[in-house]
Amino acid sequence: MRKVKVRLRPIVSRINLPTVLKTAILPGESTERLFIATQPGEIFYIGNGDVRTFLDIRPQIIKLGTSGGYDERGLLGLAFHPGFSYNGLFYLHYSVAGTQGPGALSERFQPDPCDPKTLNLRWTNREAHYDHIDTVEEWILQANGQPQKRRTLLNVRRPFYNHNGVNSLNFSPETGKLVLTSGDGGAGYDHFNLSQDNMEIAGKIIEIDVVKNTNISNPPAVTRFNELPAPIQETLTVIAKGVRNIPGISFQRLFNQYVKYIGNVGQDLAESIFSFVHYKPIPVTQLIQASLRNIEPDQEGFINFGWRGWEGAFPTSIIKGCSANPTLDEKIIAYYDEAVITSVKRLPPLTSYFHQDPRPDKFEGTALTGVQPYMGDEIPALTGSVVFTDLARHEESRPPVRGVLAYTRVRTDGKLNDYRIIETDDHFGSQSAYYVSLGTNLDQTRLYLGVYGSTKVTDFNQGTIFEIVP
Repeated sequence: MRKVKVRLRPIVSRINLPTVLKTAILPGESTERLFIATQPGEIFYIGNGDVRTFLDIRPQIIKLGTSGGYDERGLLGLAFHPGFSYNGLFYLHYSVAGTQGPGALSERFQPDPCDPKTLNLRWTNREAHYDHIDTVEEWILQANGQPQKRRTLLNVRRPFYNHNGVNSLNFSPETGKLVLTSGDGGAGYDHFNLSQDNMEIAGKIIEIDVVKNTNISNPPAVTRFNELPAPIQETLTVIAKGVRNIPGISFQRLFNQYVKYIGNVGQDLAESIFSFVHYKPIPVTQLIQASLRNIEPDQEGFINFGWRGWEGAFPTSIIKGCSANPTLDEKIIAYYDEAVITSVKRLPPLTSYFHQDPRPDKFEGTALTGVQPYMGDEIPALTGSVVFTDLARHEESRPPVRGVLAYTRVRTDGKLNDYRIIETDDHFGSQSAYYVSLGTNLDQTRLYLGVYGSTKVTDFNQGTIFEIVP
């Protein structure tokens, strides 16, 4: 892969932490607008050179940053219906105000392979022991230009405050369905193994048929598919399981088919990007019937990313210091049996990058924050490649911190590929620059980068949106 250097052209600055960057054509217009959703609950768009407010739902968002300022809740997803320019429909995914709970566990957890009870924890008393409720809603831009909520599609209880996904709503150009990418519920190591349990909503990629059964407008808050009303179950299919945490799904058209890209945020070892073309989603009604009959559903063509048994290309490990040599780490397989069971069922990653990497031309990552294909020709070395962002270089523990931009490609033989860092100009001086989001336009010929000066959602107005240009 070639060396690539790009510039970051600032578009807008002094905004709150940006979670979603995407373009859409407003009803009555013909030009794409860049929309920016922020974690506290604002949605802006760029119109005629200035920043305009599209929607502000901050009062409807759970109180953020109550434990030190860092948070993974808030406004997580924004998706525009493929017919938005004439029907005005769009969709939101966010953490609901007033739903704060005590959480699913009262103390910090780490699996211990020598203690079976830590490997088989169960999430009990879920109606009381949860952190918050996330909702997926359908909205419409009315003729007077004012957005209005139409109905709620899902209400989901989450066990912990983190791993809720981000950029979590996208429409599939293949099926026309809304795709929800849901993390495993948080707190590390997937305590309750929700991501591999077919009945759990957590840790899945779910298609929602927004045309079907539109008469139910306020479903109950649940954690499992079989707790949903039957008409809601009938709108859902599951594309994949084994998700830890995920910055959305993206689709790249190649000839008459689409390549799907998924980034799975790692635990301690690696951040991983997966790609697939063919898949066979399973209707939720089939999953429920199989569960009732205590049989495994037909999973031929179903995607499994392998978590919690696998972290990318590696069995999930616990990293401990070596008492005999403080410069080395001991790595213990956390869930050996699960790694064996899922070894042949899982999808291998397209590429991984690592939290520790001795190679001089690589970087030590922290957390994957965006994955987008680039189909433009203004940066020829990137055309047809997959661009991704990491929050911050792991080795830069002292300010000013810098995020990382990199790219990879799909190999024709389907094997694991390497990646290369994309060099950028530096606008930031003594200010830290965490790369928190990555977006693109409708035909994937432009790339947008969201940068923030802090990891705390309570530190306001430190965000800048850049376009990545030659």
